[in-house]
Amino acid sequence: MTQSYIHKPQSRLTRLTIERAAAIIIFVLLFALAARIPVDTDTWWHIRSGEWTLTHGMIYADPFSSTFNGQPWINHSWGAQIILYGVWQVGGAFGLAVYMAGLATAGMYFVYRMAEGNTYLRGFTLILGAATAAVFWSPRPQMISFFLSAVVLYLLFLYKRKKIDRLWLLPIIMGVWGNLHAGFSIGLIFMGGVIAGEIFNNLFNRQAEHIVAWRGVGKLIGIALLSVAALVINPYGLQMLAVPFPTVSIGALRAYIQEWNPPNFAGRETWPFLALLIGVVVAAIADRRRFDWTEVVLVLGTAFMALTAGRNIAVFAVVATPILTYHVVSLLQKRGWTLRPMTRVSPLIARLNLLLVIVVLLGAAAKVLLVLDTKMVDAAFRDVLPVSAVEYVRDNPPSGHDVQQL
Repeated sequence: MTQSYIHKPQSRLTRLTIERAAAIIIFVLLFALAARIPVDTDTWWHIRSGEWTLTHGMIYADPFSSTFNGQPWINHSWGAQIILYGVWQVGGAFGLAVYMAGLATAGMYFVYRMAEGNTYLRGFTLILGAATAAVFWSPRPQMISFFLSAVVLYLLFLYKRKKIDRLWLLPIIMGVWGNLHAGFSIGLIFMGGVIAGEIFNNLFNRQAEHIVAWRGVGKLIGIALLSVAALVINPYGLQMLAVPFPTVSIGALRAYIQEWNPPNFAGRETWPFLALLIGVVVAAIADRRRFDWTEVVLVLGTAFMALTAGRNIAVFAVVATPILTYHVVSLLQKRGWTLRPMTRVSPLIARLNLLLVIVVLLGAAAKVLLVLDTKMVDAAFRDVLPVSAVEYVRDNPPSGHDVQQL
């Protein structure tokens, strides 16, 4: 009895190979990377809108601005705004940073699940994909869209590559997504890309390794239609479906908001995107014998979106990161280069791996706590946000009604 009791924890510990330890460390570091001071100016009107929705009910007309006060407003982010307000009330800036980092890490987890190859290959490409998408990460409703886009693509890739059918989840996810953020259009784009790609595969590329037969394509179309129907279940009804179209056509967005413009490759923050774009294109060209229309449609489509508007870079990262691993694995296999991961290690090595994981965990925690220290946050707020101006107005309230409530 005593020997069995002692041996069981040891046998479990010996499963902590360097590959498994590396996977844990990668996600710990991703979380630490994503945890940053929430200084995005959009965050605050989203929080205010969430508070207004909870205290006054659904917003159907603009209650905040001076120039458009009272004008019709389809507040497509109402659900995510309530979540943001709740996080802010409970955790303040620290809570917002952890919330954002959690969504970013969770999204990249599903990207990791889609990827192929050993831990080192998947980890390297995941870091590249995370560095690419990180320009998009901020505590705003779009972070939910980032996470859900990875989930939707994961379910589609499960169906295509693993023949695991969990498509019934998609209409449910889309119905929820439609009450959180207008980024639900990304989910429809992914479904449309897979459907179009599989139609091309059936017509022109029957020898593809992973192909969805015509019957499966029909099911995908049916699921997509159900997903569109699910999107109608929201406080704004059918109007919600049209929100993405007028949004992308608003000229002021391109004129005054950087993320709606093409990426500026002079800025180093866009270089990971450039590296991922070049990497996936070069790998696909080198791996000529492995061709899949679905991957081509998704990569080219999201690359076009990213090159048109920088805010779509994260969408491209979700798509391109796993596809890059498919081509690299194929190229390595053709050359007979394979690395078989260990399933168990000696107790001593396992303890060393555990110690390494603990050290990284402590280091990541220290980094997060240091960055989100109250004094650091306050200094960053005052440096980026009009904190002093708000304090002045509150201490010296203006007469009349020329200033909206702050």
